[in-house]
Amino acid sequence: MRALRRTVALAGATALVALVASASPATAATNDTLRSKQWGLTQVRAEQAWSTSRGAGAVIAVVDTGVDLTHPDLAAKLVPGGTFVGCSGSASCGDGNWKGVDGVGQDVDAHGTHVAGIAAAITNNETGVAGVAPDARIMPVKVLEDGSGNTADIANGIRWSADHGADVINLSLGSLPGTQVLSIAGLDTEIEQAIDYARTKGALSVIAAGNTSTIACTSPGFSSTGLCVGSTDKNELHSAFSELPIKPDLKVVSAPGGFGFGGCDDDVWSTVPTGAASGCGVGGYDAFAGTSMATPHVAGVAALLLAQGRTVAQAEKALTTTARTPVLGMRGTFTPLYGYGVVDAQAAVASAR
Repeated sequence: MRALRRTVALAGATALVALVASASPATAATNDTLRSKQWGLTQVRAEQAWSTSRGAGAVIAVVDTGVDLTHPDLAAKLVPGGTFVGCSGSASCGDGNWKGVDGVGQDVDAHGTHVAGIAAAITNNETGVAGVAPDARIMPVKVLEDGSGNTADIANGIRWSADHGADVINLSLGSLPGTQVLSIAGLDTEIEQAIDYARTKGALSVIAAGNTSTIACTSPGFSSTGLCVGSTDKNELHSAFSELPIKPDLKVVSAPGGFGFGGCDDDVWSTVPTGAASGCGVGGYDAFAGTSMATPHVAGVAALLLAQGRTVAQAEKALTTTARTPVLGMRGTFTPLYGYGVVDAQAAVASAR
Protein backbone atom coordinates (compact mmCIF):
# COMPACT_ATOMS: atom_id res chain seq x y z
CA MET A 1 0.00 0.00 0.00
CA ARG A 2 1.35 3.39 -0.93
CA ALA A 3 2.01 5.92 1.81
CA LEU A 4 0.35 8.63 -0.28
CA ARG A 5 -3.24 7.83 -1.12
CA ARG A 6 -6.03 10.21 -1.88
CA THR A 7 -9.28 10.08 0.00
CA VAL A 8 -11.98 10.32 -2.62
CA ALA A 9 -15.47 11.55 -1.88
CA LEU A 10 -18.73 12.30 -3.61
CA ALA A 11 -18.66 15.16 -6.09
CA GLY A 12 -21.47 16.94 -4.29
CA ALA A 13 -25.06 15.97 -3.78
CA THR A 14 -26.90 18.48 -1.65
CA ALA A 15 -30.58 17.90 -1.00
CA LEU A 16 -32.48 21.15 -0.76
CA VAL A 17 -35.90 21.76 0.73
CA ALA A 18 -38.21 23.67 -1.61
CA LEU A 19 -39.00 27.15 -0.38
CA VAL A 20 -40.59 28.44 -3.57
CA ALA A 21 -41.71 26.78 -6.77
CA SER A 22 -39.27 28.66 -8.96
CA ALA A 23 -38.66 26.21 -11.76
CA SER A 24 -40.44 26.46 -15.07
CA PRO A 25 -42.08 23.10 -15.85
CA ALA A 26 -40.38 21.11 -18.57
CA THR A 27 -42.45 19.90 -21.49
CA ALA A 28 -43.45 16.38 -20.48
CA ALA A 29 -43.33 13.90 -23.35
CA THR A 30 -43.38 10.90 -21.02
CA ASN A 31 -45.93 10.02 -18.37
CA ASP A 32 -43.43 9.80 -15.50
CA THR A 33 -45.01 11.72 -12.62
CA LEU A 34 -41.99 13.96 -11.94
CA ARG A 35 -41.05 14.53 -15.59
CA SER A 36 -42.29 18.14 -15.56
CA LYS A 37 -39.63 18.92 -12.92
CA GLN A 38 -36.79 17.39 -14.98
CA TRP A 39 -35.48 20.50 -16.70
CA GLY A 40 -32.13 18.73 -17.07
CA LEU A 41 -33.62 16.11 -19.38
CA THR A 42 -35.00 18.93 -21.49
CA GLN A 43 -31.71 20.87 -21.46
CA VAL A 44 -29.73 17.95 -22.91
CA ARG A 45 -32.50 17.30 -25.46
CA ALA A 46 -32.70 13.65 -24.51
CA GLU A 47 -36.23 12.92 -25.71
CA GLN A 48 -35.48 14.29 -29.17
CA ALA A 49 -32.72 11.68 -29.46
CA TRP A 50 -34.86 8.68 -28.57
CA SER A 51 -36.25 8.17 -32.07
CA THR A 52 -32.64 7.47 -33.11
CA SER A 53 -31.26 5.70 -30.02
CA ARG A 54 -32.65 4.77 -26.61
CA GLY A 55 -29.48 3.08 -25.37
CA ALA A 56 -30.62 -0.51 -25.83
CA GLY A 57 -27.78 -2.93 -25.17
CA ALA A 58 -25.57 -0.39 -23.40
CA VAL A 59 -24.60 -0.84 -19.74
CA ILE A 60 -23.80 2.12 -17.46
CA ALA A 61 -21.72 1.23 -14.41
CA VAL A 62 -22.52 3.57 -11.51
CA VAL A 63 -19.28 3.36 -9.52
CA ASP A 64 -20.43 5.13 -6.40
CA THR A 65 -22.13 4.46 -3.04
CA GLY A 66 -24.21 1.60 -4.37
CA VAL A 67 -27.80 1.50 -5.57
CA ASP A 68 -31.14 0.59 -3.98
CA LEU A 69 -31.63 -2.72 -5.78
CA THR A 70 -35.36 -2.80 -5.04
CA HIS A 71 -36.30 0.70 -6.15
CA PRO A 72 -39.40 0.48 -8.40
CA ASP A 73 -37.91 2.95 -10.91
CA LEU A 74 -34.61 1.03 -11.16
CA ALA A 75 -34.93 -2.63 -10.23
CA ALA A 76 -35.91 -3.88 -13.70
CA LYS A 77 -32.96 -2.03 -15.24
CA LEU A 78 -30.19 -3.55 -13.13
CA VAL A 79 -27.51 -6.02 -14.16
CA PRO A 80 -25.42 -7.84 -11.52
CA GLY A 81 -23.16 -5.48 -9.58
CA GLY A 82 -20.31 -5.60 -7.11
CA THR A 83 -19.17 -4.19 -3.76
CA PHE A 84 -15.55 -3.23 -3.11
CA VAL A 85 -15.65 -1.18 0.08
CA GLY A 86 -15.51 -3.03 3.39
CA CYS A 87 -14.13 -6.17 1.72
CA SER A 88 -11.10 -8.07 3.00
CA GLY A 89 -9.37 -8.13 -0.39
CA SER A 90 -9.59 -6.71 -3.89
CA ALA A 91 -12.43 -8.99 -5.02
CA SER A 92 -16.09 -8.05 -4.82
CA CYS A 93 -17.81 -9.04 -1.58
CA GLY A 94 -21.33 -7.93 -2.42
CA ASP A 95 -23.88 -7.05 -5.08
CA GLY A 96 -23.66 -3.25 -5.22
CA ASN A 97 -26.45 -2.66 -2.71
CA TRP A 98 -26.30 0.84 -1.23
CA LYS A 99 -26.45 -0.59 2.33
CA GLY A 100 -23.06 -2.27 1.96
CA VAL A 101 -21.60 -5.26 3.74
CA ASP A 102 -22.89 -4.16 7.16
CA GLY A 103 -26.47 -3.87 5.93
CA VAL A 104 -26.76 -0.25 7.13
CA GLY A 105 -27.56 2.57 4.73
CA GLN A 106 -26.23 6.01 5.64
CA ASP A 107 -28.21 8.99 4.35
CA VAL A 108 -25.33 10.25 2.21
CA ASP A 109 -25.16 6.88 0.46
CA ALA A 110 -28.44 7.64 -1.29
CA HIS A 111 -26.11 9.36 -3.77
CA GLY A 112 -25.52 6.36 -6.05
CA THR A 113 -29.24 5.66 -6.37
CA HIS A 114 -29.81 9.29 -7.37
CA VAL A 115 -27.05 9.11 -9.99
CA ALA A 116 -28.44 5.87 -11.43
CA GLY A 117 -31.91 7.34 -11.89
CA ILE A 118 -30.64 10.34 -13.83
CA ALA A 119 -28.76 8.12 -16.24
CA ALA A 120 -31.31 5.40 -16.90
CA ALA A 121 -34.41 5.24 -14.68
CA ILE A 122 -37.32 3.25 -16.08
CA THR A 123 -39.12 5.65 -18.38
CA ASN A 124 -42.78 6.15 -19.33
CA ASN A 125 -43.98 3.92 -16.49
CA GLU A 126 -46.25 6.49 -14.79
CA THR A 127 -43.78 6.51 -11.91
CA GLY A 128 -41.19 9.01 -10.72
CA VAL A 129 -38.57 10.18 -13.19
CA ALA A 130 -37.39 9.44 -16.73
CA GLY A 131 -33.79 8.47 -17.51
CA VAL A 132 -31.57 10.02 -20.17
CA ALA A 133 -30.98 6.58 -21.70
CA PRO A 134 -34.32 4.82 -21.16
CA ASP A 135 -33.31 1.42 -22.56
CA ALA A 136 -29.76 1.25 -21.14
CA ARG A 137 -29.02 -1.00 -18.17
CA ILE A 138 -27.45 -0.02 -14.85
CA MET A 139 -24.57 -1.85 -13.16
CA PRO A 140 -24.43 -0.93 -9.43
CA VAL A 141 -20.87 -0.85 -8.08
CA LYS A 142 -20.31 0.20 -4.47
CA VAL A 143 -16.87 1.70 -3.82
CA LEU A 144 -17.79 4.39 -1.27
CA GLU A 145 -19.20 4.05 2.24
CA ASP A 146 -20.69 6.97 4.13
CA GLY A 147 -19.78 9.17 1.17
CA SER A 148 -16.06 8.48 0.90
CA GLY A 149 -13.50 5.83 0.06
CA ASN A 150 -9.97 5.21 -1.13
CA THR A 151 -8.37 4.98 -4.54
CA ALA A 152 -7.70 1.24 -4.33
CA ASP A 153 -11.36 0.33 -3.86
CA ILE A 154 -12.45 2.73 -6.60
CA ALA A 155 -9.83 1.38 -9.01
CA ASN A 156 -10.93 -2.18 -8.26
CA GLY A 157 -14.53 -1.22 -8.95
CA ILE A 158 -13.66 0.41 -12.27
CA ARG A 159 -11.64 -2.59 -13.46
CA TRP A 160 -14.37 -5.01 -12.39
CA SER A 161 -16.98 -2.96 -14.22
CA ALA A 162 -14.95 -3.02 -17.42
CA ASP A 163 -14.35 -6.76 -17.10
CA HIS A 164 -18.07 -7.41 -16.62
CA GLY A 165 -19.38 -5.59 -19.65
CA ALA A 166 -19.78 -1.92 -18.74
CA ASP A 167 -19.90 0.39 -21.76
CA VAL A 168 -19.96 3.61 -19.73
CA ILE A 169 -18.43 4.12 -16.28
CA ASN A 170 -19.98 6.97 -14.29
CA LEU A 171 -17.67 8.44 -11.65
CA SER A 172 -19.56 11.09 -9.69
CA LEU A 173 -16.67 11.44 -7.25
CA GLY A 174 -13.39 13.27 -6.86
CA SER A 175 -10.50 14.34 -4.65
CA LEU A 176 -9.85 17.66 -2.97
CA PRO A 177 -8.43 20.49 -5.11
CA GLY A 178 -4.65 20.36 -5.20
CA THR A 179 -4.40 16.58 -5.02
CA GLN A 180 -3.98 16.52 -8.81
CA VAL A 181 -0.26 16.88 -8.08
CA LEU A 182 -0.15 13.35 -6.62
CA SER A 183 -1.18 11.67 -9.84
CA ILE A 184 0.80 14.12 -11.99
CA ALA A 185 3.90 13.23 -9.95
CA GLY A 186 3.14 9.53 -10.27
CA LEU A 187 2.57 9.09 -6.53
CA ASP A 188 -1.03 7.86 -6.71
CA THR A 189 -2.31 6.82 -10.12
CA GLU A 190 -4.47 3.79 -9.33
CA ILE A 191 -7.74 5.32 -10.51
CA GLU A 192 -6.18 6.84 -13.61
CA GLN A 193 -4.63 3.50 -14.55
CA ALA A 194 -7.97 1.76 -14.00
CA ILE A 195 -9.69 4.29 -16.29
CA ASP A 196 -7.04 3.61 -18.94
CA TYR A 197 -7.65 -0.12 -18.54
CA ALA A 198 -11.41 0.35 -18.91
CA ARG A 199 -10.82 2.28 -22.12
CA THR A 200 -8.87 -0.66 -23.57
CA LYS A 201 -11.94 -2.79 -22.81
CA GLY A 202 -14.22 -0.40 -24.70
CA ALA A 203 -15.67 1.53 -21.75
CA LEU A 204 -15.98 5.33 -21.70
CA SER A 205 -15.37 6.92 -18.27
CA VAL A 206 -17.35 10.06 -17.43
CA ILE A 207 -16.11 11.96 -14.35
CA ALA A 208 -17.44 14.80 -12.19
CA ALA A 209 -15.43 18.03 -12.23
CA GLY A 210 -15.97 18.79 -8.53
CA ASN A 211 -17.87 21.34 -6.45
CA THR A 212 -15.37 23.73 -4.90
CA SER A 213 -15.41 26.45 -7.58
CA THR A 214 -11.74 26.15 -8.54
CA ILE A 215 -10.26 26.66 -12.00
CA ALA A 216 -9.83 23.03 -13.05
CA CYS A 217 -11.36 19.57 -12.75
CA THR A 218 -10.36 17.71 -9.60
CA SER A 219 -8.75 14.27 -9.86
CA PRO A 220 -9.41 11.80 -11.37
CA GLY A 221 -11.19 14.05 -13.88
CA PHE A 222 -8.14 16.28 -14.31
CA SER A 223 -5.46 13.67 -14.71
CA SER A 224 -7.14 10.76 -16.50
CA THR A 225 -8.19 9.92 -20.05
CA GLY A 226 -11.84 10.18 -19.03
CA LEU A 227 -14.30 12.92 -19.95
CA CYS A 228 -14.65 15.60 -17.24
CA VAL A 229 -18.08 17.19 -16.64
CA GLY A 230 -18.90 20.63 -15.25
CA SER A 231 -22.34 21.73 -14.10
CA THR A 232 -25.00 24.08 -15.42
CA ASP A 233 -28.16 25.39 -13.77
CA LYS A 234 -31.70 25.46 -15.18
CA ASN A 235 -30.89 28.68 -17.06
CA GLU A 236 -27.89 27.03 -18.76
CA LEU A 237 -25.47 29.14 -16.72
CA HIS A 238 -22.32 27.63 -15.24
CA SER A 239 -23.20 26.53 -11.70
CA ALA A 240 -21.44 28.66 -9.08
CA PHE A 241 -20.29 25.61 -7.10
CA SER A 242 -18.80 23.77 -10.08
CA GLU A 243 -15.11 23.62 -10.94
CA LEU A 244 -14.35 25.14 -14.31
CA PRO A 245 -14.30 22.18 -16.72
CA ILE A 246 -10.63 22.45 -17.62
CA LYS A 247 -8.05 19.66 -17.91
CA PRO A 248 -4.82 19.26 -19.91
CA ASP A 249 -6.31 17.24 -22.78
CA LEU A 250 -9.42 19.51 -22.93
CA LYS A 251 -11.80 16.52 -22.89
CA VAL A 252 -14.48 18.46 -21.02
CA VAL A 253 -18.18 19.22 -21.39
CA SER A 254 -21.02 20.53 -19.21
CA ALA A 255 -24.44 19.19 -18.24
CA PRO A 256 -27.30 19.97 -15.83
CA GLY A 257 -26.24 19.81 -12.17
CA GLY A 258 -28.49 22.39 -10.51
CA PHE A 259 -28.25 25.68 -8.69
CA GLY A 260 -27.44 24.53 -5.16
CA PHE A 261 -28.82 27.59 -3.36
CA GLY A 262 -32.52 27.67 -4.19
CA GLY A 263 -35.56 25.43 -4.04
CA CYS A 264 -35.92 21.79 -4.98
CA ASP A 265 -37.05 22.49 -8.52
CA ASP A 266 -33.89 24.47 -9.19
CA ASP A 267 -31.94 21.24 -8.75
CA VAL A 268 -32.02 17.75 -10.24
CA TRP A 269 -34.82 15.34 -9.32
CA SER A 270 -34.06 11.63 -9.30
CA THR A 271 -34.42 8.40 -7.39
CA VAL A 272 -33.31 7.84 -3.78
CA PRO A 273 -33.60 4.62 -1.78
CA THR A 274 -37.15 3.67 -0.91
CA GLY A 275 -37.83 4.61 2.70
CA ALA A 276 -34.90 7.04 2.89
CA ALA A 277 -35.60 10.59 4.01
CA SER A 278 -36.48 13.02 1.22
CA GLY A 279 -35.68 16.67 1.84
CA CYS A 280 -38.15 17.58 -0.88
CA GLY A 281 -40.94 15.49 0.57
CA VAL A 282 -41.51 12.89 -2.17
CA GLY A 283 -40.97 9.30 -1.09
CA GLY A 284 -38.28 7.52 -3.11
CA TYR A 285 -37.27 10.73 -4.91
CA ASP A 286 -35.32 13.87 -4.06
CA ALA A 287 -33.63 16.85 -5.68
CA PHE A 288 -29.84 17.14 -5.34
CA ALA A 289 -27.29 19.57 -6.79
CA GLY A 290 -23.70 18.93 -7.84
CA THR A 291 -21.42 17.91 -10.66
CA SER A 292 -22.39 14.44 -9.44
CA MET A 293 -25.75 15.11 -11.07
CA ALA A 294 -24.27 16.59 -14.24
CA THR A 295 -22.11 13.52 -14.84
CA PRO A 296 -24.90 10.91 -15.31
CA HIS A 297 -26.62 13.19 -17.81
CA VAL A 298 -23.48 12.82 -19.94
CA ALA A 299 -23.18 9.10 -19.13
CA GLY A 300 -26.73 8.63 -20.40
CA VAL A 301 -25.99 10.42 -23.67
CA ALA A 302 -22.79 8.39 -24.03
CA ALA A 303 -24.89 5.22 -23.68
CA LEU A 304 -27.16 6.41 -26.51
CA LEU A 305 -24.06 6.81 -28.69
CA LEU A 306 -22.36 3.54 -27.78
CA ALA A 307 -25.64 1.71 -28.40
CA GLN A 308 -25.32 2.92 -32.00
CA GLY A 309 -22.13 0.89 -32.31
CA ARG A 310 -19.72 3.81 -31.95
CA THR A 311 -16.29 3.33 -30.41
CA VAL A 312 -15.24 5.21 -27.28
CA ALA A 313 -13.29 7.71 -29.39
CA GLN A 314 -16.24 8.21 -31.74
CA ALA A 315 -18.61 8.75 -28.81
CA GLU A 316 -16.27 11.30 -27.24
CA LYS A 317 -16.00 13.13 -30.53
CA ALA A 318 -19.78 13.22 -30.94
CA LEU A 319 -20.23 14.54 -27.39
CA THR A 320 -17.66 17.31 -27.75
CA THR A 321 -18.25 18.44 -31.33
CA THR A 322 -22.04 18.72 -30.97
CA ALA A 323 -22.11 20.28 -27.49
CA ARG A 324 -23.45 23.84 -27.53
CA THR A 325 -22.20 26.93 -25.73
CA PRO A 326 -25.15 28.79 -24.16
CA VAL A 327 -25.84 32.37 -25.27
CA LEU A 328 -23.08 32.30 -27.88
CA GLY A 329 -24.73 29.50 -29.83
CA MET A 330 -21.43 27.89 -30.82
CA ARG A 331 -20.99 24.14 -31.10
CA GLY A 332 -17.84 22.19 -30.34
CA THR A 333 -15.89 25.29 -29.36
CA PHE A 334 -13.94 25.26 -26.12
CA THR A 335 -14.59 27.93 -23.48
CA PRO A 336 -13.35 28.01 -19.88
CA LEU A 337 -16.90 28.14 -18.46
CA TYR A 338 -18.45 25.24 -20.36
CA GLY A 339 -15.63 23.23 -21.89
CA TYR A 340 -16.97 22.25 -25.31
CA GLY A 341 -20.47 23.12 -24.16
CA VAL A 342 -23.65 21.56 -22.81
CA VAL A 343 -24.11 18.04 -24.19
CA ASP A 344 -26.85 17.76 -26.80
CA ALA A 345 -28.22 14.25 -27.18
CA GLN A 346 -30.27 15.03 -30.28
CA ALA A 347 -27.31 16.47 -32.17
CA ALA A 348 -24.89 13.84 -30.89
CA VAL A 349 -26.85 10.77 -32.05
CA ALA A 350 -27.45 12.43 -35.42
CA SER A 351 -23.78 13.27 -35.98
CA ALA A 352 -21.56 11.46 -38.45
CA ARG A 353 -19.61 8.56 -37.02
